[in-house]
Amino acid sequence: MIAYLVLILATGAERVVELVISARNARSALSQGGTEFGKRHFPWMVALHTGLLLACLAEVWFGSRPFLPWLGWPMLALVVLSQALRYWCITSLGPQWNTRVIVVPGLSLVRRGPYRWLHHPNYVAVAIEGFALPLVHTAWITALAFTALNAVLLLGFRIPVENRALGALAAPQARQ
Repeated sequence: MIAYLVLILATGAERVVELVISARNARSALSQGGTEFGKRHFPWMVALHTGLLLACLAEVWFGSRPFLPWLGWPMLALVVLSQALRYWCITSLGPQWNTRVIVVPGLSLVRRGPYRWLHHPNYVAVAIEGFALPLVHTAWITALAFTALNAVLLLGFRIPVENRALGALAAPQARQ
């Protein structure tokens, strides 16, 4: 349980680092005339991701979930791979990466890194981490709940908002 606590705390610390990077990039984007899209769903995303970390610990603690090596080690590998994909996304987008959806007029769509093959690779990383992190210590209820809620939030709100925002970015380029 102690090692899992350390993993969850490290994941939380990593999220804080992401928020610092995101805040810096958001300030820059807004100072360049950027427009934010999807403000209303953002607090729900924050709550869901915070809830994931808390639920992982709560389910393991209160549910007396064991560490099963045959499940835990492969899930830990998926967590590490999802983090690698997330940081590949962050470095590929550079100053355009953000936890918010902000479009800066005149910037082109990024088509390098994982964005060569996928429209939303960061959400692939989020989905993988969202089920793998709880399953490192057999928190299967958290894995299922996060996966379902994340699917509703991403497919119902975030991805459509982001696609509209990216369409707004691409539209002026198409007219040139």
